[in-house]
Amino acid sequence: MTDEEPAKGRTARRGGLWGAAVWSLGVLALLIALPLSARHRLPEPLATHWGGRHPDGSMTLTAAVLFPAGVWLVLVLLSALVQRYWAERTPGCAAAALAAGGVLLTGAQASIVHANLDRARWQDAAPMGVEVVLVLVATGTAGALAWLAGRRFGGRGVERPAAGAPALEVPEGERFVWLSRTANPWLQLLAAVLGLLAAGGVLVAASGLAGGGSAAPAWSFVLPFAVSAVTALGCSSVQARVTARGLTVGFGPFGRPARHWSPADLDSARAEERTAGQAGGWGYRINGRGTTVMLRGGACLVVRTRRGAEFAVSVDDAERGAALLNALIARAGQPLG
Repeated sequence: MTDEEPAKGRTARRGGLWGAAVWSLGVLALLIALPLSARHRLPEPLATHWGGRHPDGSMTLTAAVLFPAGVWLVLVLLSALVQRYWAERTPGCAAAALAAGGVLLTGAQASIVHANLDRARWQDAAPMGVEVVLVLVATGTAGALAWLAGRRFGGRGVERPAAGAPALEVPEGERFVWLSRTANPWLQLLAAVLGLLAAGGVLVAASGLAGGGSAAPAWSFVLPFAVSAVTALGCSSVQARVTARGLTVGFGPFGRPARHWSPADLDSARAEERTAGQAGGWGYRINGRGTTVMLRGGACLVVRTRRGAEFAVSVDDAERGAALLNALIARAGQPLG
């Protein structure tokens, strides 16, 4: 591995760090803004703890704002330390902690505001029931998804072939894998911002601050941001994987959806320098040069199928991936054109 490759890896991870920063600041803002925006409709103090379904503990409004915010800042600091010093040994743990902790704290804050809204005393706060179950389910789901995504992008591919050869000799029966990933930090940042706006809309609706008695206005705000966030996240990263079964290109943090070509499907592979202008823009592009997944300018892994179509993906170490694919194609008896 050359010195250039770790630098490219750091560039690809930069978007994830920016996304984590946006998420951290956004959660902090929501924890503070939710109770403060409803302060004229909340009792002083307000109920913050329930024994069973009924309230049995309270805090002042100031404490109800500062306490979860302080817990969140401590969690962010611990996650940053884990990511900085133990990321290789605990892939995905920092992401899972941030995702689960953010959902748990903001969900709890929204539930507290909703239960206290327009009550004269904290003892009159609404009982807690299904809200607790929904928050816990959402917390577990967010943590599990973040952990899976972090593990998928936390390790390194096992690279058996030597660099610099147009085709490689791969002994029969030897197991190998070439893995390369690329991410667009701006698309990751955009996905984080859109996702945070969608989450904010959900929390405002759940806390009862939206008003109107109907969930339709809230969902009309949330759905466009949620769909846009998922779309941006799915287009923000790509993973190319070469094994004895051929080439698989996966999209998004979970590598789904994915496209697959067996060695028998391919005519040749090569590395080629391309720009976004040549590809027709950023993202998944189709033009006269074929299909290109363009997340950053530079070297792309380009394969030509037996039908004559071309598919290119902008990933690091494209030369090595092409050399290994050409070896597989030759083994399968396909011409190298």
